Amino acid sequence: MISENPAEGPLSSETNSSDASVPNAEESVADERRRLRRLQILVQMVSSVLAQSDLTIEEAAELAAGVRRAALALFPGKELAFDLLYKPRLQRIIHERFGLQ
Repeated sequence: MISENPAEGPLSSETNSSDASVPNAEESVADERRRLRRLQILVQMVSSVLAQSDLTIEEAAELAAGVRRAALALFPGKELAFDLLYKPRLQRIIHERFGLQ
């Protein structure tokens, strides 16, 4: 007699093992989204501080470097992504703020 319950079939152990990895994948995606959101907020806050505060150029450069360090702590090995996505924004703000060429 053939069972209609798929959990009793020959593939039931494979189905259960793949179900166990789904929450891990979902948790991993959720964690990456949280880290990305944290980085976005950090960059927005630092961008505001750079544009609005009375900082020296050295302090502004140190603030931008701190954002990079924080980004790499959140996303190790993603230097190129930071340099392509966020560094130009921070540089533009510093250049506009301090009248650099």
